[in-house]
Amino acid sequence: MPTLKVTSKRQATFPAETCESLRLKPGDVIDLERRIEKGETVWVLRPRAKPKRTWTARLAHRVKPGMDHSLEAIRASIAAGRKKEERDRWA
Repeated sequence: MPTLKVTSKRQATFPAETCESLRLKPGDVIDLERRIEKGETVWVLRPRAKPKRTWTARLAHRVKPGMDHSLEAIRASIAAGRKKEERDRWA
């Protein structure tokens, strides 16, 4: 049976097999649920569901240092894309 040892700072390291079973990765959050089963207190560990990424987070890979993120720059980029679509349509 896997065991945990709690340090003086109340930190614990999970055995690798437990992390694999729970599909835990560094930085994951675990919810603890206290239950009474047959008169005994037991704790249920449940990895917290990861929040769905917002549409803006999905664009993070496209952001480059020094890029202009002003509304004017965004509108200019959209206009340039539309012009390119128009040119490609008639080519």
